[in-house]
Amino acid sequence: MNLKELARHLGLSQSTVSRALNGYQDVSPDTRERVLAAAQRFDYSPNASAHRLATGQSGAIGIVFPSDRDPLLDPLFTDFLSGLTNSAARRQMDILVSASLDTAEASYRRLAQRGSVDAVVLSSPLAEDPRVPLLDRLGIPCVVHGRTKSPRPHAFLDIDNEGAFRQAAELLIGLGHRRIGLVNGDARQAFAVDREAGWRSALLRAGLEALEVLNGSDIMTDEAGYRLTAGMLASATPPTAVICSSIFSAIGACRAIRDRGLAIGSDISVIAHDDGISSIRPEAHHPSLTTTFSSIHRAGERIAEIAADLIGGKDPASCQEVWPVDLIFRDSTRPPVGT
Repeated sequence: MNLKELARHLGLSQSTVSRALNGYQDVSPDTRERVLAAAQRFDYSPNASAHRLATGQSGAIGIVFPSDRDPLLDPLFTDFLSGLTNSAARRQMDILVSASLDTAEASYRRLAQRGSVDAVVLSSPLAEDPRVPLLDRLGIPCVVHGRTKSPRPHAFLDIDNEGAFRQAAELLIGLGHRRIGLVNGDARQAFAVDREAGWRSALLRAGLEALEVLNGSDIMTDEAGYRLTAGMLASATPPTAVICSSIFSAIGACRAIRDRGLAIGSDISVIAHDDGISSIRPEAHHPSLTTTFSSIHRAGERIAEIAADLIGGKDPASCQEVWPVDLIFRDSTRPPVGT
């Protein structure tokens, strides 16, 4: 089926169908979804060369990662990428995943010079991230998975990291905990800054001290979670509860707790952030893990939609979303011993 036949089937003009397929904002959401559903049902695929000549667009969204790590070995990235690619495919768009072999700036400049992508997704943003103003100068729309403190208006999708970790700490305080450790991610990254702020504010509001010996940060791995938690447990003021920035950090934290001869839940409580990745389920742990929860797969889907909106000409300042985070109470969180 060609564009003319698809338009005739839908009772729409070819121009409307073309603009709906390409994510233009002057097409209503209902019409866009009807066109996309019909295109998928009839296996309609526009001619890529004709599309590029007609629109000046590549039909691709880019994402760049450092060459010193393989993101496909990271379950968080693969779940995010799965949501991103599925959503992009429904909009007849491709995802270009590129390794940065030199510097991030050089990689983005190449993308701009070649016209390889119509928009870029920025992941793992730093609190002060130079990529946002760089892409603005290069004229490439970008959507950030997370937030930065850049004064330039930019599109983003973030979760309420500060509110989530404040709520987690308040739950533990309400149960009677007074020494609460934070096993955080890389302290340079925006989400980690916000999560520490939430943890700290909950303690200070309750009149408790945010002890630095109980404030640890590193990459979110089993090994780092183990090391940070073991250090806290060996201190003169060991925690009665820990909040971990990922399921992977929590796995390491739980291992350190057990190696210390302590029981999770009864001796020390654990809360972890759960991104909803398919390979690790917090309810399957023993005991089941209390979590703050937000689906990273669903975030990937939504970010592809935001990128399509930007490509269609939507103002980046109107493409800013902060999702609330669920707190799910399970067996790993109990009042401290002796209360």
